Amino acid sequence: MALPSRLRPEDRADFEAVLHLAMGSAEIRDALRPDPTGRAAAHLRAHALAHADAITAAADEPYRTYLAVRRAARRETPPPLGTGSLLPALAVLTPLVAAVSAGALLLLGGLLQVAGAPGPLPGSLVAAGWTLALVAAVTGLVALAAVLRTALGRPAVPPAADQVEHARQAWRQALLDHGVLPHLRRHLAPRPEAALTPCSPPDTLAPCPARAGKDRTPCSD
Repeated sequence: MALPSRLRPEDRADFEAVLHLAMGSAEIRDALRPDPTGRAAAHLRAHALAHADAITAAADEPYRTYLAVRRAARRETPPPLGTGSLLPALAVLTPLVAAVSAGALLLLGGLLQVAGAPGPLPGSLVAAGWTLALVAAVTGLVALAAVLRTALGRPAVPPAADQVEHARQAWRQALLDHGVLPHLRRHLAPRPEAALTPCSPPDTLAPCPARAGKDRTPCSD
């Protein structure tokens, strides 16, 4: 049997937010109202924070689901630009650079040909321009095919961020309902009206509660 998951440090803020929500509920506020000093509320809150792992264990299954979804989303997050992304960057930049270079060479070669410049330079510039134009067209088609393949091969699932947020909210609700609120109810100080009823006054014949069923001696003794 797997041990309950311990509360991760990065989830401490969520735990405290759920605890704050529970402490502000009408049920808990009514139970703490007899203590106007606020010390009972502070003690109850500190006790819950000190037992965060045990409280989290009450919502262990939703918490495990949240952690698994979060780990999967982090693995799917694209890495920062570096050596692993060099080829995609080249696939995008090569058609652009080739097209710009082809346009410049064709323009320059055409102007030299119109001006009647001697030598093979104008023809060489025009030939190089058409070659670069062909390179730009081929690499552009390759890049477009790669983008379409990636788009069509991606599964139709909700964005990772939405999945993580959904799992997080489900865990927080389970933590509130099955962990925090039951813990607070168990450790609330007893209400004044729940205290033991004192003995009856001496001028009555009602027996003391502690001696009920033994004799009918008045409480004045």
